[in-house]
Amino acid sequence: MNEQLRRDADAIISQAIAAVKPDAAVIRALEGQAFPGRIYLVATGKAAWQMASTAAKCLGDRLTAGVVVTKYGHVMGTIDRVACVEAGHPVPDENSFRGTRMACDLVQGLSETDTVLFLLSGGGSALFELPLIPAAELQDISRQLLACGADIVEINTIRKRLSGVKGGRFAQRCQPARVLSVVLSDILGDPLDMIASGPACADSSTCAQALAIADKYGLRLSDEARRLLHQETPKEITGVSVQITGSVRELCAAAAAVCRQLGYTPVLLTDRLCCQAREAGSMMAAIARTHGADGMSLAYIAGGETVVRLTGHGLGGRNQELALAAAEGVAGMPNACVFSVGSDGTDGPTDAAGGYADGDTLAALARAGLTLHRMLDDNDAYHALEKTGGLIFTGPTGTNVNDVAVALIRG
Repeated sequence: MNEQLRRDADAIISQAIAAVKPDAAVIRALEGQAFPGRIYLVATGKAAWQMASTAAKCLGDRLTAGVVVTKYGHVMGTIDRVACVEAGHPVPDENSFRGTRMACDLVQGLSETDTVLFLLSGGGSALFELPLIPAAELQDISRQLLACGADIVEINTIRKRLSGVKGGRFAQRCQPARVLSVVLSDILGDPLDMIASGPACADSSTCAQALAIADKYGLRLSDEARRLLHQETPKEITGVSVQITGSVRELCAAAAAVCRQLGYTPVLLTDRLCCQAREAGSMMAAIARTHGADGMSLAYIAGGETVVRLTGHGLGGRNQELALAAAEGVAGMPNACVFSVGSDGTDGPTDAAGGYADGDTLAALARAGLTLHRMLDDNDAYHALEKTGGLIFTGPTGTNVNDVAVALIRG
């Protein structure tokens, strides 16, 4: 492994993620706000604890009560007047349902002078859930959607229609109270009704689109689930004000700034990367191969969210698969690497944030008795990169603004 490149990669990751923490955005959203009645806080998503902790400190004794529903391992301590629930992601579990019921109970019977401060971040689609079908079936449909290669907009179009809180239905539960929603975006283009499946936002998707997605991917649905796909979601929500903050564009800009500090010339390829993770890895490696002999220190940056089509039974996530797929393209290059990381600090159902591959990764795999394509076919990027020292660990970061992949070339 090229130790210099790996140190640079780690520095880019840590400093870029630190630059897109949601604290400042939450503070800005609360400045100058008038709260004539009681304030109730509901936060969900992978960045929920960080956002709620900041808000609680700002509000102090004005906060009446709150509920946080976030991913396992993401609660970093107690918050005064706020109950914190850790739950399943990317597939909802009983704690997801329990935490969501607590949030729904919290907002019952409020008055017009009350405010619900709703802090929303990516991951909320699994974490914030009140199923309209049996829980086991909802979990099965979630797994089907995650395995088939559907993108996040397609997945959330289905999820909304099977849920009692998604697609604007949570905002309806809060009425007649005012809802102030602060949203940390993890979806390309920042579509409010798709971030965490839009619990406080009118739904722009249609039944026809949902049914077409179900047919496209051959989803196995009960008669009740299919009936719900025919049932339209709320198209108008009142009493909600929204402030959106954070985006993959900011993450890419932060990564570029760190690259520049380290002596690389950054090149933003896109902040709307949306394709198969393997294809993205091959592309990043091809770019590194093309420019590897230019004699310049370059950093090619791509932000967005790739997808993985599950063909095997291994362990990994989209960022790890992207990095592993790049290993063949950069094999033998002494001055290049490709790495990809999720800004939330967790990649798929693993404890790693992403993966790293350089010119020695392919040979290291061979020394470990592993075949690259076999590991990719089994979707086992985690164990492949574990053998090569290519796993990236950050722990929960407190933010969630998509992923960033970088091809580094040291001139």
